[in-house]
Amino acid sequence: MLAMSGVKKVLLGELLKATSRSFYLTLRVLPAAVRPQIGLAYLLARTTDTIADTEILPVAERLDALQKLRERILGQSSAALNFGALAKEQGSPAEKTLLEKVEEALALLPTLSPADLKLVREVLVTITSGQELDLRRFGGSATGNHSNQKIISLETAAELDDYTYRVAGCVGEFWTKICRAHLFPNARLDEKQFIADGIRFGKGLQLVNILRDLPADLKNGRCYLPLEKLEPARLLPETLLSPVNEKNFLPLFREHLDKAEAHLAAGWRYTNTLPFGQFRVRLACAWPILIGVRTIDKLRGAGVVELSQRVKVSRGEVRGILFRSLLASPWPAAWRGLWVPDVKAVDSGGKLA
Repeated sequence: MLAMSGVKKVLLGELLKATSRSFYLTLRVLPAAVRPQIGLAYLLARTTDTIADTEILPVAERLDALQKLRERILGQSSAALNFGALAKEQGSPAEKTLLEKVEEALALLPTLSPADLKLVREVLVTITSGQELDLRRFGGSATGNHSNQKIISLETAAELDDYTYRVAGCVGEFWTKICRAHLFPNARLDEKQFIADGIRFGKGLQLVNILRDLPADLKNGRCYLPLEKLEPARLLPETLLSPVNEKNFLPLFREHLDKAEAHLAAGWRYTNTLPFGQFRVRLACAWPILIGVRTIDKLRGAGVVELSQRVKVSRGEVRGILFRSLLASPWPAAWRGLWVPDVKAVDSGGKLA
């Protein structure tokens, strides 16, 4: 028992902190009753993501590794995993350690209650389905020099929405069910709306990431903006960020920003639906939303030159968001005033289909 406790401390503490400082802050503020389940789910999701992103290896090898890991997560296999070859290809020491310690992480799954284990398995299966879909869709385009290659794009807005659900919207659903079960099981809420807003919360965060990372994705041969939106604007993925196309591109880009902001507004409604006494969960939800909204503001004001240089929120701005939210957390009116979204936008879900 003591040995397992030590493993938990290392994996869900030191390794998570090294892997993602921003999520580690969120995890630290969460109540202890939900921290291990959410931390372990995130750790394993980062492991699958690291596998999917090891671009030097063929797609078939990455898909095989994801399948084997999923089988272990589901308890369908007991075959020991050895991701040593994958680990050697990691530039980040933290991601190398993630792969090397996959067996220790998997060993924590049986420590969860049956109900929590079911939810962790469900969300990880959905996330890996999105990662596998991405690998098959883009066919390993993210390798080598892309200066003269054709960029692969999503076809429809429905494909983009499906992808954001698989890799992030499902996390909002998982988060909601875990917190509901352990922290406020008897609170009177509109369950259907609460879960729907949790899903949109996750989708919004992922869409912000997609829009922020658009230049890097284009360089890697992939475009998440769908062709059914590009073609009417007479845009091609290969020349999307060319200054000569700025007048056609920016309105389309900002339309997607509107969609992301509407999702985050649903996430803000979700945050304010939480019982007010759950201040730790409210903070954990508010931080990524408020950082996401600030990112959207910066992206909305950028031209193609600025976008190509990757827009991001500074550490000072993040510290300011954390400080203001902590000060406002005891006071309902001050808390609600941290962000006042457009009500019409959240109710309509944004402009995109």
